[in-house]
Amino acid sequence: MPSVKTMDQAPAPRKRSRGIYLLPNLFTTAALFAGFYAVLSAAQAHFEAASLAILAAMVFDGFDGRIARMTNTQSDFGAEYDSLSDMVAFGVAPALVAYHWALAGLGKLGWLAAFVYTAAAALRLARFNTQIGIADKRYFQGLASPAAAAIIASGVWLGTELKIDGANLSWLVAALTAGAGLLMVSNYRYLSFKQLNLQGRVPFLLAVFIMLGFGVIFINPPLILFAMALVYALSGPVWTRLRLRERRAKRAQRFGGH
Repeated sequence: MPSVKTMDQAPAPRKRSRGIYLLPNLFTTAALFAGFYAVLSAAQAHFEAASLAILAAMVFDGFDGRIARMTNTQSDFGAEYDSLSDMVAFGVAPALVAYHWALAGLGKLGWLAAFVYTAAAALRLARFNTQIGIADKRYFQGLASPAAAAIIASGVWLGTELKIDGANLSWLVAALTAGAGLLMVSNYRYLSFKQLNLQGRVPFLLAVFIMLGFGVIFINPPLILFAMALVYALSGPVWTRLRLRERRAKRAQRFGGH
């Protein structure tokens, strides 16, 4: 006679997988290593290598999440690991690179500007993690930490290419570093570009424009990347204020009509 399950019988506990997905976490590890290498290079006054390492970390960070989604290998471990990697590569490394290149001569004000950036990156990442699944994926609330790191990295790279002593730009770099940090914890909205479908077909002209874009960047990589990072950083405040002005105008027109 077949056995009959009773209400008292509890279902067998599911075994928790002890493994992790290798492919996306390899890219996360690469980003973490690049951030670590940037810190070491800055401490040895190799600022061009430090800047390039941060930019390389941005590339690796852009791939790990997309690869996880494309291969259906997302996991809570991967999300937490990615956050910690971002903190090193885009929170600690850019601040220390800026400090060693230009801010050390300012004394306490120098390390204060670097700390403001690092603390803002930590707060930005914590806020992002609490809004997963809630916030509109088309936008970022506050400047994303990789974009903020791009301002510092490309700026330092441009300075080294122009043979500029960072100490001569200490106040400008302090304002840029602290300003990038404050933009990270702001409420300005930035386009996330997550709606781009890399697996689908695209118009032929778009592929041509992408090729031209790479060509323009290679004309003067540090200058073009620095300009692009600044334009993106300023797009948040400008776009948000334009939206607010448009809403106020519509509200005034609505109440004026009555």
